[in-house]
Amino acid sequence: MAANGNGVSTTPKSPLARIQTQKNGGICHDDSGKPVKAQTIDELHSLQRKRSAPTTPLDGVQGAFATISEDERQRQQLQSISASLASLTRGTGPKVVRGDPAGKVQSVSHVAHHHHIEAPTISVSDSSLKFTHVLYNLSPAELYEQAIKYEKGSFITSTGALATLSGAKTGRSPRDKRVVIDDTTQDELWWGKGSPNIEMDEHTFMVNRERAVDYLNSLDKVFVNDQFLNWDPQNRIKVRIVSARAYHSLFMHNMCIRPTPEELENFGTPDFTIYNAGQFPCNRYTHYMTSSTSIDLNLARREMVILGTQYAGEMKKGLFSVMHYLMPMRQILSLHSGCNMGKDGDVALFFGLSGTGKTTLSTDHNRYLIGDDEHCWSDNGVSNIEGGCYAKCIDLSREKEPDIWNAIKFGTVLENVVFDEHTREVDYGDKSVTENTRAAYPIEYIPNAKIPCVGPHPKNVILLACDAFGVLPPVSKLSLAQTMYHFISGYTALVAGTEDGIKEPTATFSACFGAAFIMLHPTKYAAMLAEKMQKHGATGWLVNTGWSGGSYGSGNRIKLPYTRKIIDAIHSGSLLNATYHKTEVFGLDIPTEIEGVPSEILHPENTWADKKAYKETLLKLAGLFKKNFETFTNYKIGKDNKLTEEILAAGPNFQFLEQ
Repeated sequence: MAANGNGVSTTPKSPLARIQTQKNGGICHDDSGKPVKAQTIDELHSLQRKRSAPTTPLDGVQGAFATISEDERQRQQLQSISASLASLTRGTGPKVVRGDPAGKVQSVSHVAHHHHIEAPTISVSDSSLKFTHVLYNLSPAELYEQAIKYEKGSFITSTGALATLSGAKTGRSPRDKRVVIDDTTQDELWWGKGSPNIEMDEHTFMVNRERAVDYLNSLDKVFVNDQFLNWDPQNRIKVRIVSARAYHSLFMHNMCIRPTPEELENFGTPDFTIYNAGQFPCNRYTHYMTSSTSIDLNLARREMVILGTQYAGEMKKGLFSVMHYLMPMRQILSLHSGCNMGKDGDVALFFGLSGTGKTTLSTDHNRYLIGDDEHCWSDNGVSNIEGGCYAKCIDLSREKEPDIWNAIKFGTVLENVVFDEHTREVDYGDKSVTENTRAAYPIEYIPNAKIPCVGPHPKNVILLACDAFGVLPPVSKLSLAQTMYHFISGYTALVAGTEDGIKEPTATFSACFGAAFIMLHPTKYAAMLAEKMQKHGATGWLVNTGWSGGSYGSGNRIKLPYTRKIIDAIHSGSLLNATYHKTEVFGLDIPTEIEGVPSEILHPENTWADKKAYKETLLKLAGLFKKNFETFTNYKIGKDNKLTEEILAAGPNFQFLEQ
């Protein structure tokens, strides 16, 4: 009720609901809670963050940190990091403390430690006065904050992924990669023609290491990741990555295997260390340097130095090269392949260069994904080396690659993509920065990923080739010697441009389907592959995902549904029971029929209208195989060289070529 100017009470036409009051206080209900005790905004923020520390019980745990306090564990951890950052011109590593220098609380004191490095030392210098702040194994959320606050070009996209830039280099720099040659590696590694390994000496490596370490020590803060490689617990490798960018730390958090809190407590000394000083160039006047970029591997010291490139893929593939050296020393085969497993436990390996369909064919909703790129095959079975996936994003669509599309969410790193500045929606077709746009995400972001990423021994080894010449069969069953020959060859064909009409395809060969990363001679990996296939009863297959009925320009690409039917028949085992006949020149065993696949396309000659052109093209491709394989014929396997002769005999029949 209310009174008007004349003192007469009036009732509103639409009265408000009556407010309920408490009986005892006569005031409106207040659910705001008690006031916080903070006196300043900094104190309020400190209440917002709960201190995190490993909570796994230590009872019965064996290791360096099993019976020590949290403070002592952290002190030893920082001591290990300081030792990693030791410089040759100082007797010790830097003084390291935990946390962001922007924070106001410093709870960790200077770590004392001792080193045994035979080098001149400087007892007093300004470098020994400063602290290096260590941001150790930060979570994705913490790394997002660091990237967005301190790294220009870092943004959160509409799906929650972190978009960032890799600087001037948007791909690997293979010509700038060096490996230290010493008394051991001189004999063990593959050097010379065709090899990806370019030599450098120990002294030059140490010069570059000093440059990288001094740069990292000059920063207010560094990011340190302690993680694992290889899901096989008996053969995993402990790696430490020291970097200057939150982007690099998050990338490696995704790509390596993430330790549990208990595993982190007992991490100890790493087996291999990366010093990523990619924002700082190498000295081009240093011996062996050809540019301001240098990626250097020292297998004796178990260290890698990166200067002059911020492309994160250098770390991933550098570690893969290390695994290509360390694992065969343990009689474990390292493989550049995809891997999946059926519901009955049958495992398949997929090898293939870019454009062959490796990702598409190994991603199967009816099978579990063990990994998309890097694997080991040991006496225990197969295991993924990595803890994440590094997928190409160019022209990515929800329809074609739904799993990758859905994996691009919070925690994922998007490299060099273009997005709308208002909506932050990514345009995956835009190549303004580079064609090599990438997404790095944990493997558990894929719905059918098998965690842990291990499986039994493979039953099938599938070699994929996109043959744009159109003369390889859609599928061939390989003997062991043929598997070795085609594995060493690593063939596919690239389609040329069409500026002045259709040009001929270009044959591409990459030894072991990953020549840029192998450390030993290709025949050593091939011999290990054949040995394991024979021991565990695996079958080799050559699958052509390229052209049929003619070369590129006249024929047609083999339909994906047909290729999927072929892969399904391999998985089910039904293709083993098919009737086969042998082709000319390459001597491949091809089936006469496969359910769901037109029989006439199984033999490529049947699909060519011009039989003479088919023969000429077949001989041309066989000649390219022969020329490529000349690189490997001088390498002898075994005292009697018998295995090398078997591999050569499994190639094209050159007597036919001479007719």
